[in-house]
Amino acid sequence: MFVSNNACLVPTTFWLMGIPGLESLHIWLSIPFSSMYLVAVVGNVTILAVVKVERSLHQPMYFFLCMLAIIDLVLSTSTMPKLLAIFWFGAHNIDLDACLAQMFFIHCFATVESGIFLAMAFDHYVAICDPLRHTLVLTRTVVGHLGLAALLRGVLYIGPLPLMIRLRLSLYRTQIIAHSYCEHMAVVTLACGDTTVNNLYGMGIGFLVLILDSLAITASYVMIFRAVMGLATPEARLKTLGTCSSHICAILVFYIPIAVSSLTHRFGHHVPPHIHILLANFYLLIPPLLNPVVYAVRTKQIRERLLHILKTMAQTK
Repeated sequence: MFVSNNACLVPTTFWLMGIPGLESLHIWLSIPFSSMYLVAVVGNVTILAVVKVERSLHQPMYFFLCMLAIIDLVLSTSTMPKLLAIFWFGAHNIDLDACLAQMFFIHCFATVESGIFLAMAFDHYVAICDPLRHTLVLTRTVVGHLGLAALLRGVLYIGPLPLMIRLRLSLYRTQIIAHSYCEHMAVVTLACGDTTVNNLYGMGIGFLVLILDSLAITASYVMIFRAVMGLATPEARLKTLGTCSSHICAILVFYIPIAVSSLTHRFGHHVPPHIHILLANFYLLIPPLLNPVVYAVRTKQIRERLLHILKTMAQTK
């Protein structure tokens, strides 16, 4: 690290505070965080294993579910190991390049997950509104292309964020990041130079991803509900809506924590810093934790296959 003439720093490392204001409770906070991370990893790996083993689940919805599981593993693993290292070992230091890499993975795969939810909404729309053409439209190739498109969109949208920091912002007022991970705005606010471009680009990407994706998903479900209301009997309507319930729950689990965290960060100036940081961690941990639970409980095929595997394992013992 070097110090410039105007008292700004040229850091090679940053110092992650963890949960500011709750440093004395770090060891106790590690218990729920490590438990949730463990459950998230086991749950998502289980979903991947069940879909791989059960050939009857080799359908578009379950392929998208596997994509969600992989994304959730990346999201949670991008932050939780470092957070737990801070809690357990006081490992606050993080190299500049590692910080930017963590920033990229967090924001990129959150963007990819939003794209997968949009693709899943399209899958449900075709399955309900045009069921005879569902297998023709959503082939394995199309599903793969939709997943690849979501990944490429995430890379193209988020790639410039760490690059602009690396190329445009070299001087910082401090190397202490009042956060538990390298969130984009938490790093940019430390810079000495003009951060207008970084701020505008970050807000623009947030608008494109969260607002437009959520509007597109809402529009697809408006058309789905219109088609469902046209069904002859209440039983048929409930059965059809039941096929969408897991997806709707997963969407709410994903978007609500992000919206609450973003609104609190932007407008909650009187909210204590540790509340900001806890909310920011929850929006990266809650979806990976709850998505496997939602789909295992709400999806009959996964639930039955999982119970069959557990019974088989119990009998072998």
